[in-house]
Amino acid sequence: MSRIASPRCVCAAWCCAVLLSPAPSLAQYGATDGEWRSYGGDLGSTKYSPLDQIDATNFRDLRLAWRWQSADGSLDLEAIRQQVPRVQFRMFQATPLMVEGVLYLSTAMHQVAAVDAATGDTLWVHNPEVYLGGSPTHFYNSRGVAYWTDGDDARIFFGTNEGYLLALDASTGQPVLDFGDSGRVDLMEGIPRAVRGETNYRGRNLFGVASPPIVAHDVVVTPSVISDGAIHKEAPPGWLKGIDARTGETKWMFRTVPQADDFGADTWLNESWRYSGNANVWTMLSVDDELGYIYLPTGTPTGDYYGGHRLGDNLFAESLVALDIETGQRMWHFQAVHHGVWDYDFPAAPNLVDITVDGRSVKAIAQVSKQGFTYVFDRVTGDPVWPIEERPVATDTDLEGDILSPTQPFPTKPPPFEYQGVSIDDLVDFTPEIRAMAVEAVKNFRLGPLFSPPMLSVDGGLQGTIQRPYVGGGASWTGAAVDPETGLLYVPSMNRFSVLKYYTPDPADGGNLRYTFRGLAAGTQPRMPQGLPLLKPPYTRITAIDLNTGEHAWMQPNGDGNRYRNHPLLRDLDLPPLGGEGHGGPVLTKTLLISALSAGGTDDGPRLVARDKASGVIVGSVDLPSGAIGTPMTYMYEGTQYIALTVGGEVPELIALSLP
Repeated sequence: MSRIASPRCVCAAWCCAVLLSPAPSLAQYGATDGEWRSYGGDLGSTKYSPLDQIDATNFRDLRLAWRWQSADGSLDLEAIRQQVPRVQFRMFQATPLMVEGVLYLSTAMHQVAAVDAATGDTLWVHNPEVYLGGSPTHFYNSRGVAYWTDGDDARIFFGTNEGYLLALDASTGQPVLDFGDSGRVDLMEGIPRAVRGETNYRGRNLFGVASPPIVAHDVVVTPSVISDGAIHKEAPPGWLKGIDARTGETKWMFRTVPQADDFGADTWLNESWRYSGNANVWTMLSVDDELGYIYLPTGTPTGDYYGGHRLGDNLFAESLVALDIETGQRMWHFQAVHHGVWDYDFPAAPNLVDITVDGRSVKAIAQVSKQGFTYVFDRVTGDPVWPIEERPVATDTDLEGDILSPTQPFPTKPPPFEYQGVSIDDLVDFTPEIRAMAVEAVKNFRLGPLFSPPMLSVDGGLQGTIQRPYVGGGASWTGAAVDPETGLLYVPSMNRFSVLKYYTPDPADGGNLRYTFRGLAAGTQPRMPQGLPLLKPPYTRITAIDLNTGEHAWMQPNGDGNRYRNHPLLRDLDLPPLGGEGHGGPVLTKTLLISALSAGGTDDGPRLVARDKASGVIVGSVDLPSGAIGTPMTYMYEGTQYIALTVGGEVPELIALSLP
């Protein structure tokens, strides 16, 4: 097949206007006035607050100020399961907002609550009973809500797992009846192949929402979740709508899978844009409020791991796209993966920060990725801050009908924050005996660098390609945090691998793909005896990247790795910290980097730790009542600074910590 010219243009991607970047200003960065009005603290997703009442000298003195049980715990689950058998409420992943002394958040089963910031008392709960609308596309989870006010009205916006955007009165929790259709907007309306009531072959909804909307310039934009692991090539595309925050009217729609004469349609060969879907934004979004641009981190096209039915580069999948938030006009874009088959969709909101590079002020945007790269651009023009090179990659897949891209983009700076690819040298070598076990474990698998082609599992031959980072990513939905005062980006990440397994779906089930993904647990995986790790540590880490220089400032393992350290073959060895105790989302304050770990506390239980931002050294630790689920946030109310986060338990909780 002759390869078409692709509108990649790594240097600038696409620029509808060339604007002069104003001098850097801290005005729009970081949570202000002790509040936390957006999921990431601000519209630029910095996850930063300048609060400093809690610092290295007193962090270990933190105590539980209050606990709030998820409103899902009061539901009659047995009755609900008569209609929806798989319903559950454990994935309480929300990060609350705090506005004027009230915390707003959503539960796993898409209830919305307002909670007193000082006491944890429930002010109101809104239950739209969306769980009765069928099983969600993936899981019962909702990561949060959005807040909007025009000075008179104040509203809470959130998306549901059945594909609606709802608007609630922030003071009462009641639907705003003059918004959309009695308080809700159908996000599926106008989306091809998005038919309400249709489910995938697993009986799950095709289209829903798990991540919070974002609101700026009186426009609401909501991410969407679309069924992965499809068995047929037709799927709803992840087009995004800009919705008027007052009326609920759709102001614009951006087609992430372009149509007909749209820019980028020629990157879907054989007019595969006619039926292809996904390429949705399933994670959080960011906005430059001053510039009026919204930034979309998009996902993989249908069916994630095989693209023989959608040859070409497949814009705007696995791309960062800048739009004018008021009109939906595309200002620029950058595609990070051409013709993706590794599930390397962008997993988190990009971070906005102003930096100085070689004496030049840059209004920057930094996008962390599953593949372990950080892509850094001038967020006005889309120009890379440092060159991004198209480099040759292997294309010799044995999945019939697929043609992989001969090149992929590689940033020259910053260096990757996570291991990429697998070679014999990457296998664990704590002792010669353990190294020999690792070599034996991988002998029937394909090893190679990042973007190594996937392979079928073949009886008697190679059992597939070891992919690292794994499909869940080096960076995950918890994302990164950035300090607007220093330009340091802090990225938690995970060192894991995948071996993808494929099968041909049964046409009797509606399958028309040549191959689809069976699941990570299916079939043969390279396994070490006795639960030993296969690869060298650290297994989780946090990396500080100086965005002014493009270099790593430091890297620290996330935890000591006690799950391995106590192994009979390892307990007598003098091992460094191994990590492996979490890669949850960070929050930054004036002096601290705060995140949760799954071990290392009293009796090796879960804990919240504070690190020195300049070195990464842990300077404080406090036990948590259960393992953390959501990303922490911090706020000040009536003279007291709090740190709030969701944790597990028989009924998951939102907890708040403060000084005595």
